[in-house]
Amino acid sequence: MTVTLEFHGAAGTVTGSCYRVVHPHGQFLVDCGMFQGNRTVRDLNYKPTPFDPHRIDFVLLTHAHIDHCGLLPKLYHNGFAGPMWMTPPTSGLLEYLLLDAAGIQESETEQENRKLARKNEPLLQPLYTIEDAQETLKHREMVDYQTWITPGPGVRARYWNAGHILGSASIEVEVADNDGSTVTLLFSGDIGPDEKVFYKDPEAPAGFDYILCESTYGGRERDDYTLAQRREALKNEINEALGRGGNLVIPAFAVERSQELLHDIGLLIKEGSINPSLVFLDSPLASKVTAVYKKYASMFAETDLTADELFNDPRFRIVESVEESKAINSIRGGAIILSASGMADAGRIKHHLRNNLPRANATVLFVGYQAPGTLGQIIQSGAREVRIHGEEVPVRARVRSLGNYSAHADHSELMAWIRERLPAHGAIFLTHGEDEERAALRAALVTSGIGGDQVVMPMLDDAFELRASGVASVSRPEIQRIDPAQLAVDWHMAYAQFLIQLGDVIKGADSDTRRLAVMTSLQRQLNALNAPVTTPVMPAVTETIHAEPSGE
Repeated sequence: MTVTLEFHGAAGTVTGSCYRVVHPHGQFLVDCGMFQGNRTVRDLNYKPTPFDPHRIDFVLLTHAHIDHCGLLPKLYHNGFAGPMWMTPPTSGLLEYLLLDAAGIQESETEQENRKLARKNEPLLQPLYTIEDAQETLKHREMVDYQTWITPGPGVRARYWNAGHILGSASIEVEVADNDGSTVTLLFSGDIGPDEKVFYKDPEAPAGFDYILCESTYGGRERDDYTLAQRREALKNEINEALGRGGNLVIPAFAVERSQELLHDIGLLIKEGSINPSLVFLDSPLASKVTAVYKKYASMFAETDLTADELFNDPRFRIVESVEESKAINSIRGGAIILSASGMADAGRIKHHLRNNLPRANATVLFVGYQAPGTLGQIIQSGAREVRIHGEEVPVRARVRSLGNYSAHADHSELMAWIRERLPAHGAIFLTHGEDEERAALRAALVTSGIGGDQVVMPMLDDAFELRASGVASVSRPEIQRIDPAQLAVDWHMAYAQFLIQLGDVIKGADSDTRRLAVMTSLQRQLNALNAPVTTPVMPAVTETIHAEPSGE
């Protein structure tokens, strides 16, 4: 038996991080994350794992983001009973994040079951429960940065600061092969940018057999890169938004993004650069996470605010109760409202969007990546109407994006991180990115002189037999859990976007005659659905609206 590396997530997607290493002495996972994004991708969370959880010896966890840890309760529920290793700050964050994720699973299942009960249809079970999350938390084991551990026979591991979020790590792993040799791997986790408010630059040694590197921002560079430029851009967005007379709504992840924004907003207020009436952080989870950040503030690099000033401006309101959250709806202008989730897919942000999107003087500011199919991505793409809590909500608010708050390294930083880790004697695996981004990073690596065969873009559930000198073989399962073509887009998303576009076309017609012409043209194509479809529907509909009425 040799060492095998299998990619059970974050292979063709930005989420669902999960890598399995099978070796002569057992097997283990690095991360066990939840899939997020369009419905086809999310459905992977409910499918059986392509391995037996009972046979996993331990888990090495890079950090506490749900797309890296969110399926741990499912893993334990299905029979895994081993320890999971992480840094102390990750342990502190996990205590709140897993319970919150379990609460969301139970709540969403309860809502769906009410609909099913009215139809006399079978009820659903949540992906996992709060009880599952509580059981999971009993198995935490902590490790400090740059300290070797032996989590199981034949395996050594060491954690390095990844500069991504509080406690995040790249993990160096040595695995004993059956011939007495050792295979060395470096799992990047998520790599943070060179300039961060709280952390030093990412760290890790050089020289491995295999490097697994995230590629979220492959091919993309951020503007306004320095912290000073970023704050200047934020200042301008805030002043322009509040100058319109409405509120500024910022969907923000409860972990890291909220704390960075509070830091920068507090600093801008201190400097007199902005003057909001109030700043709300409306998220019980973000409130708890902020307390963890305060606990481990001694690990931060030097910041522009003192420990007493950090997160403590008099205008800040950390909102936890439902009553306090609802009271924000009465404020029609002058406030900054930060609320989770960052992609607007769940949580209290949806209430604030429903309340502010119809207001022409309001502003919605996105400060991070919006995965395909999420509410945030649909709003960001220019939809004139979105569906929130079962209602159609018009989008009249000004929609803006500020990409330089990403916790991920951009293209140049990823390239630099990889170069500093070389040589990679076997291969460089590009993970945790959409295919376009992965391909861009791969092309840049090949152009820089790394052999094309050495830079690999694994797909979901691919398995690589590893030798210290290189990949011995690669296999792909006969039955795939998902069609690779549907990783980025699926018919659910296409259908929703089609309806939005169709509605815009019909509403934009300047007469009832033209609206009827549009619908007549569409009806003709619907009647011909049994024939092969050679052209998309929407171009024909759009052409009709610009043509003279046919009189039909």
